[in-house]
Amino acid sequence: QVQLVESGGGLVQAGGSLRLSCVASGNIFSINTMGWYRQAPGKQRELVGTLTSGGRTNYADSVKGRFTISRDNAKNAVYLLMNSLKPEDTAVYYCNADVVEYSGNYFDPRGNEYDYWGQGTQVTVSS
Repeated sequence: QVQLVESGGGLVQAGGSLRLSCVASGNIFSINTMGWYRQAPGKQRELVGTLTSGGRTNYADSVKGRFTISRDNAKNAVYLLMNSLKPEDTAVYYCNADVVEYSGNYFDPRGNEYDYWGQGTQVTVSS
C-alpha cells in the first residue's frame, strides 16, 4: 500500500504564488509518472500537469507558462509551483502517482503498478 500526502494549499490573492508538495510513502519500488490534477466546484477533475521519471512534462494549456512541476526522486516527492494565479485556478488540487510496488520476491522485486491519489489540498485565489 502507498500513501500520497499533499501540502501547501491555501488562500492567495490573484497574481500571487503558491507551491504545493506531495510525498509518497509505503511499499514503493519505483514511481513512473507523477502529476497534479484539480477539481473546481461543479466541474470534473482535470489535468494540471504531469512529469515522467525521465523528465518529460505535460501541462494543461490553461496553466502553461505559469505553473511548473518538479520532482525529487530520492524523496518520492513531486511539487507544483504556481505563479500568476487567477481566480479560475481555485480548486482542490490532487497529487497522482503511478507506483510500482515491491513484489516481496528477492529475486524479482519489481511488482505490479498501481495508480494512487492524494487526499487533495484546497487552493483559493481571491480577486
